[in-house]
Amino acid sequence: MENNNPTFNNKAALIFGAGRNIGSKIAHEFARRGAHVAVADIDLDGANETARAIIDAGGQALGIHANVMDAASVRQAIDTAEAQLGPIDIVVNNAGLLHSGNPEDFPLQEWQRMMDCNFFGIVRSNEVILPRMLERGSGHIVNTASFAGLYPYASSRIPYAASKAAIISLSQNLALYLEPKGIRVSCLCPGPTHSTASLAANAFSDDVVNRGPGSDLSVMSQEAVATILADGMADGRIIIPTHEEGFQTIRDWATSPDDFIHAKINDFERGDSGLPGRKPVSV
Repeated sequence: MENNNPTFNNKAALIFGAGRNIGSKIAHEFARRGAHVAVADIDLDGANETARAIIDAGGQALGIHANVMDAASVRQAIDTAEAQLGPIDIVVNNAGLLHSGNPEDFPLQEWQRMMDCNFFGIVRSNEVILPRMLERGSGHIVNTASFAGLYPYASSRIPYAASKAAIISLSQNLALYLEPKGIRVSCLCPGPTHSTASLAANAFSDDVVNRGPGSDLSVMSQEAVATILADGMADGRIIIPTHEEGFQTIRDWATSPDDFIHAKINDFERGDSGLPGRKPVSV
């Protein structure tokens, strides 16, 4: 295990949604850089499996049950992590839901459930951890958003995209408030990433056409995403996309949002769904 990075070395990190996929790889990467990691997940078996793998690799970790849709569960997870590791230096709000469908097919409760998990899960975490970090005058909050929140393309999963756009806005405004007080804020924005998360996603429409952020983008491995996040945090970045090309797309959108949306409509009509077709790559 590497242990010479001041962003992570001997720091206590709590990662929500770390039992599998990107969250698990983030836990491994933080531990590799010297952090002591609390792996929190609604699936306790998954959290314990990730923690054991980190310990087997020479790191320090523990598994914790956490349901980010329940305030008491979030508070208990934070209290348990701090009892075992000491004051939390880094909290990663990575738990989330994913689904697909046409907007007319999503029931109201599904829109609410999406926001309750993806957005209000972060709010519940902040309710507990922020006063503690403010009292100490230090800490690092990391929120996981998505390219789906950066610019319009995700018409096949609009509630998800809306929740991720809210997370990006939340993160940027938290940075405005917290960074002068000594608390860092970062927002991870994954683009195309090889993941099994979609296998657990609900499909609310039979005829939905899945749409992606750009067919020119390469699919990232989960390990690469974790490395990009950790490097970005160490470099002091606030918005951390997995694909830097996303910033150029945002510039194109900002030049004329109307033209950008109409161009996307034309792309979809001619059969370009924006889905990348390449194998996962590492960095």
